[in-house]
Amino acid sequence: MWDIDYTLLRGGGVAATAWKAAFTELTGVPWRETPIFGGRTDMDICAEVFATHGVTDCTPERFFLRYVENVQNTKHLFAVQGSLMPGVRDVLARLEAEPGVVQTLVTGNVPEVARAKVAAFELSAAFDDEVGGYGTDDAVRATLVRRSLERAEAKYGERFRPVVIGDTVNDVTAALANGALAVAVATGSTTAEDLVAAGAHAVLPDLSDVDATVELLTSG
Repeated sequence: MWDIDYTLLRGGGVAATAWKAAFTELTGVPWRETPIFGGRTDMDICAEVFATHGVTDCTPERFFLRYVENVQNTKHLFAVQGSLMPGVRDVLARLEAEPGVVQTLVTGNVPEVARAKVAAFELSAAFDDEVGGYGTDDAVRATLVRRSLERAEAKYGERFRPVVIGDTVNDVTAALANGALAVAVATGSTTAEDLVAAGAHAVLPDLSDVDATVELLTSG
């Protein structure tokens, strides 16, 4: 179960720009304050943004429609302004070849934006996005892991040993809440020390040691 932002890739601010524009376009309210996005679900962030700006007449569903439209119009910029994190492409390819491994996305992004981000870097084929967990499933990140596991087991008819890979404390705690292996990468703003303190089973500086990463993710 892969997180996207600062785990697989950097989006270069494209989604944040689309988000801010969608907010003002729909509400007419100038953007005043940017929340902390890292590790949170879009449902959670949306609720905070509406509350901070005093918006009461716009639903998350309506907002997400405009946000997704804006992202679709600028998605070509992900690969221009953003970048892949070290080792990602090789690790994904190696895991694709592993018997019994299903890779998916568990991310705070809404589904359409999640797919646009990975597609921009030609990563889509590595993931079964039908069994992912997304930012419209729930405001609580741990629920996204649970939903993804339920979808995978329903689709494939077997029990999986879930592994969550992410760069924030929220990724780690969501994994632990579901009995998943919590593998953290210190490639975002959260320090390795904080990821260890959160209870991560393993903390990597990045994914550039492909052999060691694949061995860790497929062990047990």
